Amino acid sequence: MVSTASPVSGAAGGSVGRPVRRRWLDQATSPGRLRRLLIGLLLLSLAWGVLAAFTAGQYASAAASVVSTREPLSLDAQQIYSRLSDANDTAATAFLTGGLEPAASRQRYLADLAAASAAIQQATARVGAGGGAASQDLGVLSGQLTVYSGEIETARADNRLGLPLGAAYLREASALMRGPLLLSAKDLYTRETASLDGTSAKATGLPLIAVTGVAGLIVCYLLLRASRWLWRRTNRVFNVGLIGAGVAVIVSLAWLGGAYLSARGDLQGARARGSATVEAAAQVGIAAQEAHTDESLTLIDNTGLDQYQQDYVTEQHLLGPGTGTLLTAALAAAKGSPAASAVTAAATDARAWYTAHAQVRTLDDGGNHAGAVASVLGTRPGDAGAAFTRLSQDLAQAIAADQAVFDSAAPSASSAYTAVEPGVIVLALIMAGACAWGLTRRIAEYR
Repeated sequence: MVSTASPVSGAAGGSVGRPVRRRWLDQATSPGRLRRLLIGLLLLSLAWGVLAAFTAGQYASAAASVVSTREPLSLDAQQIYSRLSDANDTAATAFLTGGLEPAASRQRYLADLAAASAAIQQATARVGAGGGAASQDLGVLSGQLTVYSGEIETARADNRLGLPLGAAYLREASALMRGPLLLSAKDLYTRETASLDGTSAKATGLPLIAVTGVAGLIVCYLLLRASRWLWRRTNRVFNVGLIGAGVAVIVSLAWLGGAYLSARGDLQGARARGSATVEAAAQVGIAAQEAHTDESLTLIDNTGLDQYQQDYVTEQHLLGPGTGTLLTAALAAAKGSPAASAVTAAATDARAWYTAHAQVRTLDDGGNHAGAVASVLGTRPGDAGAAFTRLSQDLAQAIAADQAVFDSAAPSASSAYTAVEPGVIVLALIMAGACAWGLTRRIAEYR
């Protein structure tokens, strides 16, 4: 008799394992559903950790960049611009004395050149070789500054000998300063200020933190839904593991949100009551220095042209105060800051300077050239030189006061994110571990 029984093959034996593996995640069984939930919560924990860490890293990087790179570069550019303008102004004013210029003027001129050169070197080091347009501007500044100083020395030597050619060299040097040098300095300053504004906006912007906050609330909601599902399936009101995971998410959100709000407040305060006034006052100072140079060159010029006086009037209209002027912008920026009183005094002194300058032009046009020069160089009340000196001192005081505000407030914005990025990663891992612990205990009950 032939047996019809089918032999049990290895293939048949192998097929036994597949249903077993399918049952491990079978949606139709409670253990399978619990395992699916566990995998989902683990992935959710990791995704939340990645998002929270990314958000913390982005804001921390932007805040650190404002403090360590963007603001120092902007300050370097401002120093270059201001110091070069002041050097040109000092050289032109010293030229009025004839012969050997006062030692104080010479020292101020040399100090301006040294400070501008040091700021150019610092900015070059911060920008690096791949700085693009900034590197080009710094290259022009570095190369042309030597040419400018050479022409000033030639003008100075001729002036000491009483040679009229000295005035021609001074005009040529001034044209070089107000052309390639100050234009490159202005481009660099404008670019770095815009970069500082952009980085500050990135460090205080709402979109990313808002998305992260919404995502965190969604994670909390999903954990709550998972807890309710477990309660209905297992008649257990609380799952300690899922509660711990929820606490980890809430702590992450609170830590991240607190760091953001603290850093945002510090940066906005540093900008509003610090660097914004510094930028506005620096613009006033540079325009005033250029106008003062024009005031001196008008008296030095022997060509019969009235170009320098026209340039002075243009700068006066730009300075203000008045609608849309630099002084009005500085007054608005300084409102509520430590520099407010100094900027207000600067506006008053600017008006006094304009009045004194009008008297200078009256004296010079009336043939009293010596009296006009004495007023521009003078220190008595009513002299143009005294009024300009007060204006310069007010602006320097305003810049120093609000730069100190920025220097004290901005670093705390960067430190607000200390340990936040690794902290939220650790909390995400704790969240994952808590979910695993809470659900594996429920799965073990079915064995």
